[in-house]
Amino acid sequence: MKQIFLDVDTQADFLYPTGALVVPGAVSILPRLAALTRYAAEQSVPIISTVDAHLENDPEFAEYPAHCVAGTLGAMKAPETLLPKSARVAIGEAAPDAWVGQLILEKRSVDMFTQPSIAALLERLEPECFVVYGVVTEICVMNAVDGLLRLGKPVAVVSDAVHPLEASKTPDLLHRWRAAGCSIVKAAEITGENGNGSN
Repeated sequence: MKQIFLDVDTQADFLYPTGALVVPGAVSILPRLAALTRYAAEQSVPIISTVDAHLENDPEFAEYPAHCVAGTLGAMKAPETLLPKSARVAIGEAAPDAWVGQLILEKRSVDMFTQPSIAALLERLEPECFVVYGVVTEICVMNAVDGLLRLGKPVAVVSDAVHPLEASKTPDLLHRWRAAGCSIVKAAEITGENGNGSN
């Protein structure tokens, strides 16, 4: 397995201006998200997608405004990030050993590795590289990348297909990841397409 795409929390409440916890400017990465999804479909690259699936009175809402409540429109993935063939793994379910297309894994924490099925799945996979993108750069994406690096997994972060809440934190974060052996790439380097939009 050469590459696995790890698509972090690309949901309506984070990406769209009307979202309950919108990341300002995150809508600008949608063209790159779409390009990565198209590439995955054309090249049969597996996608693992994480999605918040919060309860109505989730403890996380003491820290962040209510968002991505399971079953709501805000919790839906952006259409640009969906493959035609996908399977969803609810919290408490075991992730399958193998899958075709896209595996959508529910979570209720900013750190996907606190969800046992996600942690177990990522630990046993051995691609040449996990290609990571999504939101938010310094929160859920950071936890995903750091967790993969702790496992000794090869990681590439798509720098123009992630978006921060606080842009000032991004340079230091990218520097730290590079120092840890992570590759920092652009979407066009992965897909071979011309870049669309700006970030």
